[in-house]
Formats: sequence, structure tokens, C-alpha cells
Amino acid sequence: MPLLDLTPRPRGATAASTHPVVVIGAGPVGLAAAAHLLERSIDTIVFEAGESAGAAVRSWGHVALFSPWRYLVDPAAGRLLAPTGWLAPDPDEVPTGEDLVTRYLEPLAQTAALSPRITTGARVVAVTRLGRDRTRSDGRGDAPFVVRVRRATGEVESVLARAVIDASGTLDTPNPIGGDGLPPLGLDEVGSFVLPPLPDVLGRDRARLAGRSVAVVGTGHSAAHTLLALAELSEGAPGTRAVWVRRRPPLRPSTADDLPERERLGSRLDALVDAGVVEVRDGFLIERVSSAGDG
Repeated sequence: MPLLDLTPRPRGATAASTHPVVVIGAGPVGLAAAAHLLERSIDTIVFEAGESAGAAVRSWGHVALFSPWRYLVDPAAGRLLAPTGWLAPDPDEVPTGEDLVTRYLEPLAQTAALSPRITTGARVVAVTRLGRDRTRSDGRGDAPFVVRVRRATGEVESVLARAVIDASGTLDTPNPIGGDGLPPLGLDEVGSFVLPPLPDVLGRDRARLAGRSVAVVGTGHSAAHTLLALAELSEGAPGTRAVWVRRRPPLRPSTADDLPERERLGSRLDALVDAGVVEVRDGFLIERVSSAGDG
């Protein structure tokens, strides 16, 4: 795709409706959005920062989802897949992230309709409006979007779009662990000790965590998955200690969860806390982190 010439042009010379819709991210939401757009004969481009569709999901492929397949396969995506001979999974089966990629996202991305629309290794770094900046906003709603894309090769290009759907997800932008919503002071100096959300405790990251004290910060489902995995790791790796650092106790639903796997996750974690396998530190607001020897 060539670099776009953004030389001045008369107002109205570029109608937004003549350009494609740009979808950011080739995960389950992005590919489903693209399937719906193509079903409506709307020109579509999908930019994926990773090397393949579902790259972010694959990074936590060891984790089981809460939702069974019946909630994961988008109807428009299913209609694209049907002519290829694709066999839909058991609707009641609960897949892992790896299953979601290999059994659904990859076949979907390889369909004749979607494959030519997806560009991998292309990270969207900015979205703005053509000819508008901080000091000019007249007619902004009618101007096409300018989508700035950086390729893995370092090449940067701009693409015009009639609309932009951001399905890039939040994996690269987790909540800061600082108590006031900011990264804690000193984090840059101890970054090598901090793992991103959903580490592969029993696989890829086992050597880094086995036999060590590990603090898990947060009360979300990612923290729960990690704590359960650390408890399992401690059974075969003496000295492994899981400490759950929380600003406040997590809220528990007053009624049964509609997703049994999600309800089971909370119950299993509660049992580990009650048994003392997972230690809890409540009311813990992190302001600063520092190194102390090998930790």
C-alpha cells in the first residue's frame, strides 16, 4: 500500500463515504466486525499488529475461557466459514485461548472474503481527521479519517477511512499497579521483576516463578487465573508462594453466575485463600517499588 499524498486539496474533494472502513485488530471482535461489514458489501481493511490473526489471544492461549463456544462464534463469521467445510465446535465446550485461535480465528482469517483484507505486522499508531488539527475543527464530522500505520519493517503510511472500529483490545495497556492509577515510582528500575497479565505459570514462565514468592496485584479474573496456577505450581515446586495484593476485597455477585466456569473460578480461589495456600494483603496501595537483592 503506497504512502498517501496529504497535500492540500479543496474542501469536499475527498468524500468520506468513498473510503473503506478500517478495523484495528484481527482478534475475535475485529474479525467479526469485518465479517458483518463484508456481508453488507462495505469495503474493509483490517490492520493487525501481530504476526497473525488472534496474536493477542495466542499470548494467553494456556488460559481457559469462561464462555462456551455457543457464545464465541459470531453469526456472520459462521456464515463466512460454512462454505469452507469448517466444522463448528460443540456449542457447550469451553475452549482455551489456543483453541479459539486454531479452531476459529485462523480458519476465519483464511476465508476467501477476509484473507485479502487483513494486513498483519501493521500497528495503528494514530487516528485523526483529514485536514483537521488542534486549531481547525470546522466540518470535522464530514472529513475522512487518517489512519497512521507502522509496519514491522519500520515503514510508516497513512490510509484514509470512512470509519474506524477499534478492536485492538487492552492486553498491551493493563491497569497500572500504582494505588492512584499511575505506574508506581521506581517501576523502570525493577521492570525485569514484573510480568504482564496472564503469565504462563505452568509453561513458558515456570522457570522464572518456581520456588519464588510472587505477588499478584489486582482482583480481576486475570489475577484469579494466575493465583490458581501458582497454587498448582507450588505442589511440585517447593518454596513457591502466592501473595494476593488487593486495594480492596473483590465484589462477589449475590446470585449465581450465568457462566458456570466463571463462578467456579471464584469458588476455587476462595477455597485456596481459606486454606492458606494463597496469602492475602488487603488495603494495600502501591506507591513505590524497589529491588532488594534478587527480588
